Amino acid sequence: MNDTNEIPTNPRLERRTRRRFSAADKQRLLLAEYDALPRSEKGSWRRRNALYAGQLVEWRRTLTDAGTQGLEPKTGGRKPKDPRDRRIEELEREKQRLQRRAKVAEDMVDLQKKFLALLEDAQSESSQ
Repeated sequence: MNDTNEIPTNPRLERRTRRRFSAADKQRLLLAEYDALPRSEKGSWRRRNALYAGQLVEWRRTLTDAGTQGLEPKTGGRKPKDPRDRRIEELEREKQRLQRRAKVAEDMVDLQKKFLALLEDAQSESSQ
């Protein structure tokens, strides 16, 4: 019997990670290796390196448009918000909250005026 409490992991259930290539790797793969191959071997080379033709097309387009800087991997996740934008959103929420409170207060004043008018009508009818 095994004395450890460890459970062996199932390799099928482990999370896969996305591969990231540096700009130098992309240039090496694209220009040095892929372009040097004859047309008949390019498909097998892509399969061996687990690359799609679309990836290579996109890398080539980025290289011509933005140069080597464009090939650098992008950072994932959301872009950090500018503190001014956060402050503007906060002030917009505060403005909406205050507008709702002002509307409720105006409705209460209108209701009080109507109640006072009804009360005065009732008093004038009872005094007659």
